[in-house]
Amino acid sequence: MSEIPATFANESAMEPLMPGAGVLREKAADLMRSTSRLEAAFHPITQAGVAGLVQQMNSYYSNLIEGHQTHPADIEKALNNNLLVEPRQRALQLEARAHVEVQRLIAARFDRGEKIRVCSGEFLRWIHGEFCRRLPESLLPAKTTSGKVVPIIPGEFRAGETMVGAHFGPLAASLPRFIQRFEAYSPEHHDPLDRIVAWAASHHRLVWIHPFVDGNGRVARLHTDTYAREIGIGSAGLWSIARGLARQKDAYLSHLADADSERRGALDGRGNLSQAALHQFCDFFLTVALDQVHFMAGLFELETLQDRILRFATRWGDGNEMPATLGSVLREIALRGSVPRGEVTSLFGASERTASRLIAKILAARVVESNGHRDPLRLGFSTQTAGYYFPKLYPEGLA
Repeated sequence: MSEIPATFANESAMEPLMPGAGVLREKAADLMRSTSRLEAAFHPITQAGVAGLVQQMNSYYSNLIEGHQTHPADIEKALNNNLLVEPRQRALQLEARAHVEVQRLIAARFDRGEKIRVCSGEFLRWIHGEFCRRLPESLLPAKTTSGKVVPIIPGEFRAGETMVGAHFGPLAASLPRFIQRFEAYSPEHHDPLDRIVAWAASHHRLVWIHPFVDGNGRVARLHTDTYAREIGIGSAGLWSIARGLARQKDAYLSHLADADSERRGALDGRGNLSQAALHQFCDFFLTVALDQVHFMAGLFELETLQDRILRFATRWGDGNEMPATLGSVLREIALRGSVPRGEVTSLFGASERTASRLIAKILAARVVESNGHRDPLRLGFSTQTAGYYFPKLYPEGLA
C-alpha cells in the first residue's frame, strides 16, 4: 500500500461536513413534503405489509450494489427458512436475510419509541454486528488491497489500514476521533431542512471513513435508512433509496469517488476535501431520493392500485378456481387495512362453509394474511403478488 497522507490521522481531514445550502434546501423541502404525502396513502395496517415488501426489495438492491444478486423469490424463501442447497446461492440467501432482519430490528426499535443516536459509534457498531453475526462463515473473511485475507469481527472497527480504489481510509488508530466528529451529523445539531442535507452528506462521509474491514457500504445504507426514519422522511419504510442507487450504480459510485477529492482551490470551501464535490454528491443523492418517493407514490395512487388488485384477482383467481368476487374482497381489505372474517364471507357472496374453504385457500397462498384463525384478514405482500400490485419494483423479469 502506498504511504497514507499524514492528514488522515486528524479528523479535520473529513472537513467540510456540510455542502453549501441553496438548491439543496429546496430539494430537502420537496422531499419532506413528498414523503409526508406518501405516508398518508395507506391504512396503517396495509402500510406495515408494504413496508415488509420494501424491506425485501431494499435487501435485494443493497446487495446488488455490492455485486451480489439474489432472486427476490429466494430472499422470501430464506425468510421462511427455505434455503437452497448450492453453497454460494445459499450464502447469498443468508446475506439477504441478514439485511432484512437488521431492518426489522431497527423498525422494532422505532416501534418501541426508542431514541436511536443514529450517528454514534455505538449504533454503527450495532448495525455491523447484527448484520455480520447473521452471515455464513464463508462470507466473513475479507481481502485487503494487498491480497491478505483478514477476518471480519462483527461490531468491531478495523484495526488495520485500508485503501478503497484511490482513497485511503483514516488511520485505524484515529478512527475514534473521526467517528466522534461524525456525530456532528446528528439531527439535533441541525434545523429540519439541514437535517435532510446532513442525511445525504453523512452517507458519503461514513463510506469515506470506512470504519470496518468490510460491510461498510451496507452499514452506510442501513444507517441512511435509519437516519431517514429518525428525521421523518422515512415514511414508515414505504420507500427505499437503495433501489435508486442500484439503478444508477455507476453514477452513484462515481459521485462517491468524486466527493473523496481534495479541495480544488481557494473558491472550493475551507476544508481538506472539495465542498463542490460534496455538494454535487448531495444533489445527486437527494434527486435519487425524490425520484424513488415519486415512483412509490405513483404505485400507491388509489385508483390505479385498485385496478391492479382487481387484475391480480382475475388472473390468479381464474387459475385457482376462485369466484369473481375475490377482487371485491381484496380491494376492501386494501382500503380498510383488515376485514373481519364474517364480512369476508358476505363479500364472497358464498355460504359460510364455502367461504371458509376460500379463505383457507387465499391464506395458504399468502394472498391474504391473519394473526390467527379467528382474526381479521389483511392483504398479503409476497413475491407472488408484488409483481401485480407494484410493478417495476424489481428489474424486468424478476418480479
